[in-house]
Amino acid sequence: MTVDAKICGINDAVAMEAAVSGRARYVGLVFYPPSPRYVSPSAAAELVALASTSVTKVGLFVDANDQTINDILRQVPLDMLQCHGGESPARINEIRDRFGLPVMKAIGVAAEEDLVLAQEYEDCADWLLFDAKPPKSMPNALPGGNALVFDWKLMAGRKWSKPWMLSGGLEADNVAEAVNISGARVVDVSSGVESRPGIKSPERIALFLDAVRSL
Repeated sequence: MTVDAKICGINDAVAMEAAVSGRARYVGLVFYPPSPRYVSPSAAAELVALASTSVTKVGLFVDANDQTINDILRQVPLDMLQCHGGESPARINEIRDRFGLPVMKAIGVAAEEDLVLAQEYEDCADWLLFDAKPPKSMPNALPGGNALVFDWKLMAGRKWSKPWMLSGGLEADNVAEAVNISGARVVDVSSGVESRPGIKSPERIALFLDAVRSL
């Protein structure tokens, strides 16, 4: 069984080099200023240059307008756009048509009904990403990267018409269990490879990617 990994929230050269050397298939750069993982377009352009062409560069946006996305794409050669806010299916279609890149829609999951919502995006998004939905007790939580886990059994046995990634509280010690229960073939990690919020640990990146390669 082959499982691929995405290291999200990369914002320095050390983290990018660790992801690339550990054979991450995807790397994510966060263009959401409130996030501690935010990276400026100029810095992102330098980081992307460190990755090989075999690595898919994903830009994470949260309810961004066309001008914001366009300004970043003029500076950063991204391969995929990740929408991690409240973008509607119609908005996902607009982004795909406007920028001509694959779009991945993040879906917050806490219960079965959240997966019903996900079905509305199968006809417009190229990828789906299932992340843990922050509880109402965390009103100031970020859209993602909160080190929260959802019930992986909700994903077990489900068939989707689009490829998908599993995210939410993953780390080297639980990724095998997450894959075995959910059936995921691509896993996404951010906080699980950090020494503190926004600071990636090359050692933890290596451990996570080693764990994924062993699956």
